[in-house]
Amino acid sequence: MADGDFEAIDEQRFASFHWLATLTTGLGVFCDGYDLSCLSLVLPQVLASFGHLTLTDLQSATLSASALVGSVVGALAFGVLGQWGRKRFYGIDVLVLGVAAIAQAFAPGLVWLIALRFLLGIGVGADYVLSPMIMAEHANRQDRGRALGLGFGTMWPVGALVAALFKLSLDALGVSSDLEWRIVLAAGAVPALAVLFLRRRMPETARYLARVAGQGAEAAKVMATITGEAVAAPSRDVREFWTVFAQHRRAILSAALLWMLYDLVVYGGILFGPNLTAKSLGFSAVKFQILLQVIFILPASILGSIFVIDRIGRKPLQAWGFLIGAVLVAVFALMQHQLAATPLLGFLVFGLFNVAETGPGLVSGAGILGVELAPTRIRSVAQSVTVAGGRIGAALSAFFFPLLFKSMGQSAAYWVIAVIAVLGAVCTWLLVPETGRVSLEALTETA
Repeated sequence: MADGDFEAIDEQRFASFHWLATLTTGLGVFCDGYDLSCLSLVLPQVLASFGHLTLTDLQSATLSASALVGSVVGALAFGVLGQWGRKRFYGIDVLVLGVAAIAQAFAPGLVWLIALRFLLGIGVGADYVLSPMIMAEHANRQDRGRALGLGFGTMWPVGALVAALFKLSLDALGVSSDLEWRIVLAAGAVPALAVLFLRRRMPETARYLARVAGQGAEAAKVMATITGEAVAAPSRDVREFWTVFAQHRRAILSAALLWMLYDLVVYGGILFGPNLTAKSLGFSAVKFQILLQVIFILPASILGSIFVIDRIGRKPLQAWGFLIGAVLVAVFALMQHQLAATPLLGFLVFGLFNVAETGPGLVSGAGILGVELAPTRIRSVAQSVTVAGGRIGAALSAFFFPLLFKSMGQSAAYWVIAVIAVLGAVCTWLLVPETGRVSLEALTETA
């Protein structure tokens, strides 16, 4: 099997096609950032509308985790479907997202809202499999990290920021509480349905056409369209699926573990930061999220995607991000009362923690390792396993972080996060190779 089969794509400069593909694939993650973060912003209004003064611990955890559990189901299902074509199912993911987002506005009660967010999660999980895989298979070698970082690591916080700004705008307009939360949740359908047309126009990836479908001539046409050069038809990967999966099983499971550890670290802050952490520092939930995104997370994501991830490599960016994040969250735990007495200092420490976690967010959190550590022959299923790992981590965080926060206190909850972050750094150095600026075939098909 020739590593040079896709050399024309690997050596192509980052051009207009790649920018459009980054936007087209990244808007799905934008929806995920919007949909997952907006619930925490309107939760008090949701409870009031449904006649709940408060939620039990089980109700709170189930509501927060329902979309995450659904995303595990969506990831595993579309990982299998992706073996029969990337483009064939591309668009179904955002269609599910759009329909579920609109349906939330008509939820008559808490149980219905939980069920609809589970359905929304299926669309999220499907997108987390298809979008990074399609982007990686179209990307060039030098800028693959940039494309995935901008499309996934950066678009998530943009979605979260838009959710907060939209909520703030509706507050300013004086929209009634019962109507406002329904509008906020339903608005997630707008970007999802808007990108549907672009996704259906995306070409099938040359790597899938050649390696899996055995359509080398069609793959050559796609490559010629992207690069403007006539190329030879790439060869097919004729190896048995389970033989290839067994060969790469360790790398796939390592990628899944790292994504799980990352989501365990960050999702406590994502799902409960706007309420629990912000409250402890004296900030309103909406303003806390806006300031956090604008001052810390978005600049770090953009700069990290453009200037860092392809230059210093995946492993250093992720490992040092985990370690520095562990130190900062430990400071937050140690100095809880002092930081609460000086809210701006507490906000600075929490913001820098989020900057540090942008490192693993641009690697594991953007789905890079799953697509780079598995050959095209099994990439769809491999990515579904890594996505499921991450979503399980996020769901566990949604279930247990509020319980830790309530039963053990804020400091203890953050000490747990610090320990997990250290474990993430150690596992990064020990379990996965460096994958930056190397062709996908050289990484996975020469072993």
